[in-house]
Amino acid sequence: MSNSQLLDWVIPEALPTHVSFIMDGNGRWAKHRGNERTVGHRAGSETVQRIVRECRKLGIQHVTLYTFSRENWARPKKEVSFLFELLVSFLKKELPALIEQDIKLNIFGDMGDLPLAARTALQHAIKKTEKNTTMTLNLALNYSGREEIIRAAKQLVEDSASADDVTEEALAARLYSSGIPDPDLMIRTSGEVRLSNFMLFQHAYSEMYFTETLWPDFSIDEFHDVLKSYAARERRFGKTGDQLNND
Repeated sequence: MSNSQLLDWVIPEALPTHVSFIMDGNGRWAKHRGNERTVGHRAGSETVQRIVRECRKLGIQHVTLYTFSRENWARPKKEVSFLFELLVSFLKKELPALIEQDIKLNIFGDMGDLPLAARTALQHAIKKTEKNTTMTLNLALNYSGREEIIRAAKQLVEDSASADDVTEEALAARLYSSGIPDPDLMIRTSGEVRLSNFMLFQHAYSEMYFTETLWPDFSIDEFHDVLKSYAARERRFGKTGDQLNND
């Protein structure tokens, strides 16, 4: 089924190539229902499944999920342990679907500090999906946007780059996202309006959408509404509207 058959309100060319998500609000969702935060995280993982599958149906080529930040280690140990147990469970459950749907799994961040079971499950899934080409699913894990830029700068120094060698392209080639286009659209749920140290370099020209909806309640219908809004926007990249029309 083609994109136009799936959605009669947008042409395929108007869809973003890369969408990033800050999946915020799992804990509040659970608290509002009188439950432990872990209940919200489990509900949030179900939203991940729905949204990723919808992106695949629509032909969106790259999806990046802010899964676990460097700052998240400060959360209660019980919650952190649960999050990684949930990640392992998610990977085991979804790996057959990733393979069947030709989705490649990729990681942004330092896996070295992750629990062994999580590292093992991630490495297995990455290996099993490395030849997939239809869509790339990037999980930002143990991730920090500032650390990513510092890491890239250190690599430039290690490569004996001269001042003239330090360009946007050279830095981008050393980011976790090397070879992947910058996000066209960034979506953050739960009403917070900030980037929270997420892909600071890559989001320079991204369209941004902030919604009050908590991540477990973020529906396919609302996602479609966001895509409608994105399709109606004029991306200028510093130019005027008249310049774009004359290009």
